[in-house]
Formats: sequence, C-alpha cells, structure tokens
Amino acid sequence: MNVYKLLKLNRNIKSHRIKFLGLFMLHKLNMRYLAVNLDPVMACNLRCKMCYFTDADYIKTLKGQFKDEEIDLVAKTVFKRALKLQIGCGTEPTLYKNLVKIVALGKQYKVPYISITTNANLLTEEKIEALLKAGLDEFTISLHGVNKESYESFMKKASYEKFHNAFKAFQKLKAQYNFKVRINYTFNKDNFYELKDFFKHFNGKSFDILQIRPIQKIGNTEYSDFDLETIRADYPKLINHIKARCKENNITLLAPDAIPNKNDVNNSSLIFDYTFCYISPQKFWKEGFNWKTESFNQYSKKIGWSKQLLSNVFKSEKQLKSLANRLNYEVEFN
Repeated sequence: MNVYKLLKLNRNIKSHRIKFLGLFMLHKLNMRYLAVNLDPVMACNLRCKMCYFTDADYIKTLKGQFKDEEIDLVAKTVFKRALKLQIGCGTEPTLYKNLVKIVALGKQYKVPYISITTNANLLTEEKIEALLKAGLDEFTISLHGVNKESYESFMKKASYEKFHNAFKAFQKLKAQYNFKVRINYTFNKDNFYELKDFFKHFNGKSFDILQIRPIQKIGNTEYSDFDLETIRADYPKLINHIKARCKENNITLLAPDAIPNKNDVNNSSLIFDYTFCYISPQKFWKEGFNWKTESFNQYSKKIGWSKQLLSNVFKSEKQLKSLANRLNYEVEFN
C-alpha cells in the first residue's frame, strides 16, 4: 500500500460528502480506515526546543508505558481497523524495549503500512535491521537543523554524529530491504535558510521523502517565536530550489507552496478527527472507551459512531470546519 498516494487522493477528492460516505461504508463493512498513532512509552531522550518536552510542568503529566500483555490487547482491539500504524506520535518510541514486538504484531494483524517516528539518536544498524525484519515499512525521522550547530542547538541532548550514523545504516540496508525513510523538517525563521544546503549534508540515497513544515504551537515550548512573516517572501524561491534537488534524487517532497496564513483551513483535514486514532498508556481513541473489556465495534455502537459518520455526509463544509478547524500544514504534494 502506498500511503502517500492515498494522501494525494484525499487531497484530490474535494467533496467531503464523498469522503464521509466512504468512511461510513468502510466502518459498516468492518474494513480498515483508521490511522492508528501509538505512543507505547510516555518519555523522550531529547529536549527539543520546539517540543513540549521542554515544558517541565507538562512532562510531569506524561507517565507510564504499556506492559506486554497490554500491547497484545491493543493490537487485538484496533489493529484490524488500522490502515496505517504510526508508532511514535508525541514521544520517543525507541525508548520502549519491545518495539520490535509492536511491529511484528502489526504485521500479524496485516496492517498495510507500519511506520516509526523517531529522533533516530538511539537507532543502531542492528536495531534498524531488527525492525525491518519484523516488517517495518518506514522510518519517519524528526529533524530541526541541517548543520551540526543548529541541529544540536534545537535538538538538545542529541548527537549530530549518531543521527548521521543512522542514515549511513539506512543507505546500507536499502540494498537488502524494501523500506522508506522520511525526514520531517520543522522550520522557523532561525533554521529556515540552512535548508538551501540540505543536500550538502544529507545523501539523497539515504532517504526517500522530505517533508518541510512550518513551526506550529504545540504547547509551552522553549522556542516560542512562531512569526514567519520575515521569511514569507523568500519561501517560494528556496522551496523551488529544494524541489529541484529532490527531483534530481528521486525524492518525494511534501511541502506547502507558500507559508500558510494563520486563518487558512485545510479542507482535506475535515475527516482527520474521524480517521485519527491516538493510543497511549494514558488515552485510547475516545473518552470512555474501556478497551480492556469492550471491543472496537461494541464501543462504536454505544456512541453511535456509524450515525456520526453518516450524518456528516449531510452537513455543510462550514459546519464541519467549526468542529475541526486545522491549519493547512500537514501535507502538500509537489
């Protein structure tokens, strides 16, 4: 399954009514439509300046990790409905000792696409290969700086050398395994211009997808300058340069054509709340879901989930925007 083609299809289908009718049918037919985002452990080894892990008060609220038997139950409860399994959403999954088991469970339940989001600082060639052998389809790597000084400044406690060692391992293992490497670069006005030198620091044979996305407020973070107006005029020229280099290296670029305005709404995100399923030791999809004693279908029936999906077919776009007003920030295809 090509997840990126599905995302592009979502962009191209403009009618939310068609999308919600599709979701309704998939749900009723017990088919896959969820993007399951799983945080198995509520911790991180880094303290990135643009991340809420620099908020000491917030960190105190993040506690716990799944036990082996709980991971088995998580898989039994929801993996059959997962179109994609994303391991690592807001924390660092490589701190979880049984990470390979989660990937293997995903394959056992025939999840079409399994990805891990990580800062890569704890990945070694051996660990990468173990995950690939278990069936991992993609590594999604967080990056906040192109050069060493910027990288280690924004990603506190990280090692630029360890980070690049992971990419050397990716390049080597690509000769043996079929998998993707995606880089998620979050930019602000202080790390934006170094993007012009991206391919001087990263070998195009070591990764497949590059996502460039603007900083977004996600909590009380150490870095708090969210104003991108000073770089707005320069953005298209630099992105066009990156676009050309990506094309030369056969790399998929995900980036907006322009820096989004604060009030921009991504119409493709209207179905986000109905496909996004977040799971952690502290939360399981929706409030009130007793996942240890009831099935996904039992809970869905209890909350009238199929009726909610169907009712959205008849709602106006304006009504739906009032429920899920998300910035046009996630993905644009170029």
